[in-house]
Amino acid sequence: MSGEFIQYTSPEKVGISSGNIEKYLRILEQNKLATHSLILARGNQIFFEHYWEPFHKDFLHRMYSVSKSFVAIAIGFLEQDGLIDLDDPISKYFVQELEKQPDVNMHNQTIRHMLMMSTAKTPKGWFKAGTEDRVRFYFENDTKYSRPSGTLFEYDSPGSFVLGALVERLTEMPFMEYLREKLFREIGVSEEAYCLKCPGGHSWGDSAVICRPIDLFLVARFMLNGGRWNGKQLLNEEFVKAATTKQIDNNYLGIHDWNTQGYGYLFWMTYQNSFFFNGMGSQYAVCVPEQDLIMVINSDNQGKEAVRKDIIDSFFELIVNQATDVPLPENHEAQYSLMEYAKRLKLLTQPGEKDSTWKEKVHGVTYHMNENPMGIRTFKITFEGDKGCFAYTNEQGDKELYFGLGYNEFGVFPQEGYSDEVGSQYASGNYYKCAASAAWTEESKLQIMVQIIDRYFGNMTITLGFKDGEAGVFMHKNAECFLEEYQGYGMGRMCNETRS
Repeated sequence: MSGEFIQYTSPEKVGISSGNIEKYLRILEQNKLATHSLILARGNQIFFEHYWEPFHKDFLHRMYSVSKSFVAIAIGFLEQDGLIDLDDPISKYFVQELEKQPDVNMHNQTIRHMLMMSTAKTPKGWFKAGTEDRVRFYFENDTKYSRPSGTLFEYDSPGSFVLGALVERLTEMPFMEYLREKLFREIGVSEEAYCLKCPGGHSWGDSAVICRPIDLFLVARFMLNGGRWNGKQLLNEEFVKAATTKQIDNNYLGIHDWNTQGYGYLFWMTYQNSFFFNGMGSQYAVCVPEQDLIMVINSDNQGKEAVRKDIIDSFFELIVNQATDVPLPENHEAQYSLMEYAKRLKLLTQPGEKDSTWKEKVHGVTYHMNENPMGIRTFKITFEGDKGCFAYTNEQGDKELYFGLGYNEFGVFPQEGYSDEVGSQYASGNYYKCAASAAWTEESKLQIMVQIIDRYFGNMTITLGFKDGEAGVFMHKNAECFLEEYQGYGMGRMCNETRS
């Protein structure tokens, strides 16, 4: 690792209780959160680091909207290099793309307004639009209503994508390469870090940076350092301060919460004047300047909005608020307990029972489905010990999904053609890696949990409720622009001579 030296130490040496870290981990597990990795550091000293199997320290993890904060940093370097002024209207750089846009508010919105998510129009969804150029799609937004930019906060993910495209237009290189030249090599970010693309060829800068968790930690450490590394000011301190402090209010409902403390320049504010990188599914890098603490966590908690709050709140309650300014006495018993507990942590599995009296009743039985939203014609469940297979036929043909009863079976999700290098585009022959586990949640109800663990993350459940000769089927997914075929209810009937 080049640049600033990162050390490893015990929690107590930096004023943190090992027992409180274990309590924090137990909260994550009790809430059935799908955690992938956790790094805790104070200053330049990492005092806890863990990866939930099958994830590991070199795993290149999709960071989702954490990517936006990377774009903000790139914009900061653009300004520092004299290539832009933050108060330039975006129309200065995208003249052709705005030719068909009559809304003067959109022409007038500035780079600063876009950094603050205070743009002129509600963005339009691009995933299903079939656009060949996402930049042009943004600027040709035909939404009827608008407002003066810079006045109100509204989350505008496509706007941050356009800022990434601006970096690429002015530097003539992918924005991650620009950051590699300006920052990453200096601070030790992996050379393998990269970003997926969007239709039109630009980097998917609002959602698809892929890097190691420790890479995210290094970037967070750099920002918490005020743009300095190893005593060298790499990025203008004034920009870093503005980016990581409140520039606009985002609490229109009057709720004091972890994500309503204001917004900076593509950074979120949270408790105690802290800021964080915020990615879908709970990719967070929380930076607490007053305590010089950083938490980096990677997860896939899509669909679990209610418990995402616990990740941040419990971190402040157990770690931040109980940190001391002086070292604590070494607590070898607590450190050993934490180490042993962490060793047992693996990727979330479907809760429930491994066995049921219905297991033998449904084994090998083929069910013919009535017409249903999933387009599934038949399905069959088979078991071999603690391993099972959900075999089904849909519009793509015959499929097999293997799962573990009480554990994760790692394999490939059988639906073909989901996006690969370019978001929203069909990729022939492409399949996503997945983990699948199952359990009996009632005596006659089997639930299969599927977790996609690839360059795209998502999760889904397949719930099968059985009665004599019939089965109810419910499928539900939490994923961005894939698994669309796996949503809805259906009914299956046992056919004659079905066992195999």
